[in-house]
Amino acid sequence: MEMERVHHDTKASKRRVQTLAFWSIVVALGVMGLKFVAWRMTGSVALYSDSLESIVNVITAGATLWAIRVSHKPADSDHPFGHHKAEYFSAVLEGVLIVVAALLIVAQVWESIRAPQPMEQPWEGLAVNGGAAAINAAWAMLLIRSGRKARSPALVADGQHIMTDVVTSVGVIAGLVASVFTGWHVLDPLLALIVALNILYQGWKVMGDSLNGLMDRSVDMEEQMRIRDIISVNSKGALEVHDLKTRIAGRATFIEFHMVVDADMPVGDAHVICDRIEDALKAENPSVRVTIHVEPDDEAKLPKGSVAVPFA
Repeated sequence: MEMERVHHDTKASKRRVQTLAFWSIVVALGVMGLKFVAWRMTGSVALYSDSLESIVNVITAGATLWAIRVSHKPADSDHPFGHHKAEYFSAVLEGVLIVVAALLIVAQVWESIRAPQPMEQPWEGLAVNGGAAAINAAWAMLLIRSGRKARSPALVADGQHIMTDVVTSVGVIAGLVASVFTGWHVLDPLLALIVALNILYQGWKVMGDSLNGLMDRSVDMEEQMRIRDIISVNSKGALEVHDLKTRIAGRATFIEFHMVVDADMPVGDAHVICDRIEDALKAENPSVRVTIHVEPDDEAKLPKGSVAVPFA
């Protein structure tokens, strides 16, 4: 019954992640339209930079949906460990596109610094851009929260990038308000340059996190200790556990360790212990993949007489 509940929750999570990824495309298109309207109303190069970044959001939202769908495909003969890492490719693509957008902004900034121009319809344009930022903020928080719950790096990366876009938009609006009040029109291209530098930094972070995943990074220390505790509590009948290794691949966590049992223990009894541990780990995280190597007691790394199934 417990495993059926876990399976049902996993399917529900899969549907929710894919639904959010689809609606991200719709939201990104709407926000992009609003930002381009704001740019056309004002002629501001800073708002141009903000709207240009929204094009990246649309492209990466599509890539995120593709990656999530691929990552949920079951394992096959060519990919026996599944397709979980597909989500990292989406995040890497997002980082690359962010860098391209930043370079395009820098080119526009150079032209504007040489001949700064006052904005047209500044308040109307800033109001439209502010509305787009508010929509993005609400959507980004939903994506990050849902992505972390579902262990979807592509969804989290998309949400984090959109939140960066929100921070950028707020900064741009504040700076342009100052430009209108002071008459310092050069603030407009300077703000766009700051936007470009921030975009470059965020793109580097997104790519760095994704490359860590592609390099089979282990889980963080807190989760590692939680895994150790679950194994210890559910390994009654074993003598020792050692060589615990973990790695993250998209939403899946791979766990591998050696379990020492009495050399005379029947295979069936050892299998029961393994099943108990695996079920407990999956109850904690349905996306785990567990590999247990059972060894006889002469492979133990701790002295005989040790208690409580310690980790070596």
